[in-house]
Amino acid sequence: MIQMNVGTTAATAIDLSGPSSSAPVSPDAPGWAWQWPLTGARVVAPFRAPAHAYGPGHRGIDLAAEGSQDVLAPASGTVAFAGSIAGRGVVTIDHGGGLVSTLEPITARVAVGDRVGAGDSVGRLSVGGHAEPGVLHLGARRLGDYIDPLLLLGGARRAVLRPCCDQPGG
Repeated sequence: MIQMNVGTTAATAIDLSGPSSSAPVSPDAPGWAWQWPLTGARVVAPFRAPAHAYGPGHRGIDLAAEGSQDVLAPASGTVAFAGSIAGRGVVTIDHGGGLVSTLEPITARVAVGDRVGAGDSVGRLSVGGHAEPGVLHLGARRLGDYIDPLLLLGGARRAVLRPCCDQPGG
């Protein structure tokens, strides 16, 4: 289990095991520099990209919180969905540029079409889905493909290329 304490803005000095396996996100893309959707949360389940579109994986991160909390919009955008899916509350926000976030389980305070700003409350942490009580799932999609939300939150390690040991200078 990965544990990481986060505040109301992007976290610093995060050490995750291994590089991210998701598609790169440009800092110039709309929605870059997301903020954490819960205050004082910690990552308890990391993103695990599936081998193929229908393969097993974890298409987001799970954040543990203390008790019931306000769930905040990670970036500004328009609410694309607010309702129940398979017995759990879900809010999806379209951030523009093909970037979409999903928050669950949540008791929504917003409706489809509402404009939200980064850090606006979109609901309260609820129960349901795969997450244990007190855990929020944050998913992110870019142009329809799931990506690691930590790339947008500033917490994913970037791959570093190193020279091979049998090459000159390596």
